[in-house]
Amino acid sequence: MNGIRPKKSLGQHFLKDTGIADRIAGSLLAEGCDSVLEIGPATGVLTRPLIEMGFKDFRVVEIDRNLVEYLKNNLGSYCDIIEGDFLELDLEKLFPGTLAITGNFPYNISAPILFKVLRYRDKVIELTGMFQREVAKRLCAVPGSKTYGIISVLIQAFYNVEYLFTVSENVFFPPPKVKSAVIRMRRNNTKHLNCDEELFLKVVKSSFNQRRKMLRNSLKSAFRLRSEDNPLLHLRPEQLTVEQFISLTCWVSENLVSE
Repeated sequence: MNGIRPKKSLGQHFLKDTGIADRIAGSLLAEGCDSVLEIGPATGVLTRPLIEMGFKDFRVVEIDRNLVEYLKNNLGSYCDIIEGDFLELDLEKLFPGTLAITGNFPYNISAPILFKVLRYRDKVIELTGMFQREVAKRLCAVPGSKTYGIISVLIQAFYNVEYLFTVSENVFFPPPKVKSAVIRMRRNNTKHLNCDEELFLKVVKSSFNQRRKMLRNSLKSAFRLRSEDNPLLHLRPEQLTVEQFISLTCWVSENLVSE
């Protein structure tokens, strides 16, 4: 396509199936969102059906200069094109209102995208798009499952997550070595956790860093606690719900040995 080729350094796999693009676009609700942002539009296969949805404020962000030029020439009359790295964008300045994010997200930056969404969780009302299937499964995992982990707890603390459909590797050029999946995350009603949120993050990470151990053992390496008198400590991390991790964080806070 005019000499444009996917760049391995950017983790690019161009979506070529317009039917899949239509399904992703159709999965985006954008209810209560003032703006919609597509990350990594590439050649605009998903961008086109999104334009047709007629959002009042629709923008795309693309890091590849060659693709930005292509998009400006072909779709620049229909949407605002931001040249840059999504991870570097100041969403507060660019989007004064609420925001929905969509895209065929590059596998190599999927985790940073999710953590940025968490930082802007009061602005980002929805994220609907495509991830590597294993990442999608972790985001949707329930307590007790093998895929339930750190990202499951952190995202589900603030978002309701739905696994929508699986996508074959054959709809991309070049085809990746793994399957993909489309998920939808919608902001829940939790404004703040009923605990120290920085400590919550540390408790969750420390717990899953040794996920095969009971919590009383995995937390010992991260915290000096004056007590082990909590029934949750006799469980493994994948057994705890988000609410139980919040409760555990409060208990850890109350039982920390001061330095």
